[in-house]
Amino acid sequence: MAASHTPLTSLRRMRSLAAMLLAFAGLALFALPGGALAEAPPAEPFDYAVLKGRARALAGQPYVDHEGEIPQAVADMNWDQYQAIHFNKDHALWRDRDSKFQATLFHPGLYFKRPVAIYELADGKAARVAYDAGLFDYGKSGLDPEKLPGDMGFAGFRLQFSPDWVRDVVAFLGASYFRAVGKEMQYGLSARGLAVDTALPRPEEFPVFTAFWLERPRPGSDTATVYALLDSPSVTGAYRFGITPGDQLTMRVDAALYPRKPIERLGIAPLTSMFMAGENDRRTGYDWRPEIHDSDGLALHTGTGQWIWRPLNNPRSLRFNAYMDDNPKGFGLLQRDQNFDHYQDDGVYYDKRPGLWVAPRGDWGKGAVELVEIPALDETFDNIVAFWHPAEPVVPGKEMLFSYDLYWGTASPGPVELARVVDTFTGLGGAVGKRRTRYSKRFVVDFAGGPLAGLGRDARVKASIKTSAGEVELATVLPLDSVNGYRVRFDLVPPDETENPINLRMILTSGGKTLTETWTYQWSPPPADERELHNAGHLQ
Repeated sequence: MAASHTPLTSLRRMRSLAAMLLAFAGLALFALPGGALAEAPPAEPFDYAVLKGRARALAGQPYVDHEGEIPQAVADMNWDQYQAIHFNKDHALWRDRDSKFQATLFHPGLYFKRPVAIYELADGKAARVAYDAGLFDYGKSGLDPEKLPGDMGFAGFRLQFSPDWVRDVVAFLGASYFRAVGKEMQYGLSARGLAVDTALPRPEEFPVFTAFWLERPRPGSDTATVYALLDSPSVTGAYRFGITPGDQLTMRVDAALYPRKPIERLGIAPLTSMFMAGENDRRTGYDWRPEIHDSDGLALHTGTGQWIWRPLNNPRSLRFNAYMDDNPKGFGLLQRDQNFDHYQDDGVYYDKRPGLWVAPRGDWGKGAVELVEIPALDETFDNIVAFWHPAEPVVPGKEMLFSYDLYWGTASPGPVELARVVDTFTGLGGAVGKRRTRYSKRFVVDFAGGPLAGLGRDARVKASIKTSAGEVELATVLPLDSVNGYRVRFDLVPPDETENPINLRMILTSGGKTLTETWTYQWSPPPADERELHNAGHLQ
């Protein structure tokens, strides 16, 4: 079951990444203005063990924040100026090699004010890629490349995959954020290297990837390997990413963490998304589009094998839920609804947004998948966060190791042997044609797949509905031909004028056998003065 509370403060982060992934291409050798080539810096031995040693040593030193180390003119660029900067396509890393990958770099500035070091790794040795203004076309940015220093660093990088050298398949940009695409080539939600103290009554800490090592791919290889050094006031970390594009892009992630101090809420494999309005939550439904979200639900595959689907919400106040587990099999923020007609967005294509599934490797032990839902008034704010919070206390100086796989794409993980939730609708409760005498919330949940399609019309399908508060009434379970499944309808009458969240759980059964994954939901009744009954005048 989910435990919930409302912290005193809420977290909001500007969704700058979607538009910040510019049409770059780029990096090869080390270019100077005018086309000359600089001599490559000396290479040094490097592997994952070396990186872990650096992270461990760094954790024993005081934290140093490098924000503000770029020139003021670069830091002060506005949105349009920053977008005017493009990486020079002639300088893509591995452009002239037998490689299925090319790497291009992001210029610092705007929201990205900390210099990030980029290294190329080949034959076990790493050489730093020197920043040079000749790597970029500055367009109408207003920057004079002749006045920029030669040691400014970068903001991040992205990878392209053969044969498409224009669109990228993965990008690392800003703090420890990164994103990837599946076959739809459409960006959506983000992942992070680590979350620290999310949704606590104090400012959240955002660890930063301060350096990346891009390993030269083997000829013909479908996998690119990237290493990253993470740093923050509370923790350092060494990361290794094995990135394999495809219909579903996969990432093998290995993380070694070295805490500087105790951390109250450590978030492993954090996912960040946006939910503004959907068929189950139209609180901010003033936009002309019916639905606006990067993800529509949190999926859980528990250590005991249970599958859970939790539709997302855009709440009035910050919500925090913890789903306790032991050695989870997986969790993710997914976009199950892929029907264009439900969104009508012909600009950013929410129907093509990928989901992101986390599959732990090894035994993660006890802890919880924690979900944070933050009020949002428009789609430019990420307001959904999910991560694994281990129960094991964070001890300064003690190494913490985590390995997991990330799966990016529209293919939705879920049980083959069970039906899934395909839609959740909500509205005003009550019987049609009868005058309402008390306020209730109507829930309509559609299940499809698994054993449901094979059931006869005479099958006795039952809905097992549990609620933490209130009264369930007018429940029905009927076949739904449009989804080749079943629809459940029921009303929930809140117990009083409280606005406290109410937790709901439901499965379908027949003959004592479970037919579906578990649908779970959290609903907060509106204030008493907003509980309109909307009775028509002719009803008695």
